Amino acid sequence: MMLDIRNVHKSFDGREILHGIDLQVEKGDVVAILGPSGSGKTTLLRCLNFLERADEGTLVFDGEPFDLHRAKKAEIARVRRKTAFVFQNYNLFLNKTVLKNVTLGLTAARKIRSADAYSIAVHALERVGMADRLQSYPSQLSGGQQQRVAIARGLASGPEIIYFDEPTSALDPELIGEVLGVMRDLARDGMTMLVVTHEMEFARNVSNKVLFMDGGKIIEAGPSHEFFANPKEERSREFIRSILEKESRAARHGE
Repeated sequence: MMLDIRNVHKSFDGREILHGIDLQVEKGDVVAILGPSGSGKTTLLRCLNFLERADEGTLVFDGEPFDLHRAKKAEIARVRRKTAFVFQNYNLFLNKTVLKNVTLGLTAARKIRSADAYSIAVHALERVGMADRLQSYPSQLSGGQQQRVAIARGLASGPEIIYFDEPTSALDPELIGEVLGVMRDLARDGMTMLVVTHEMEFARNVSNKVLFMDGGKIIEAGPSHEFFANPKEERSREFIRSILEKESRAARHGE
């Protein structure tokens, strides 16, 4: 078991957002985290990487336990050395080139020599199809290209798991495919990923597990093909029906 997450609670301003979340992730899993807006999906990811402090909960990562509320800085650093986080809005440094955006964390945070950082960065950018834009600035790139650079930055750190928070939500529809294509390749290569997404095609055909959340709780979890073919909970069935209706309307509009 790569990740074993137990009893995660989180409140903001007295309102409980996460109500005791449990989750297990095996090496190589691609977990699609689905649910309506406000269901706690992003908060869960942020708590797992200590971008938010959970009020309660434990995380066992590669056999090492961490208290999600009380973990010390050194413990948080150990977790983050094994993880990468890809944000909705890229979070690139606008005043730095593509190459510098990827190498900066290697040289500044990990104290890797510049020459080695360059080699690592170029390899990561090759994996996402951006090695020809090393000297470009974010303003010279499309949203899809910026997100691919953000993924390369995560890959460069050599993570065991990547957390994706709605990686395509800020993109124009015609750019979504290029980012999902990179993620599909990573899944094929065996990268472990937790992906908060509204992209049902990815959830159906790339993820091997689905976690469906609503109201800060896990309503249903299981293999992706089972979730879409035969959801067990009525709330899950409602969610899938609404998705199918949206897809049907979009298809008719496209015609």
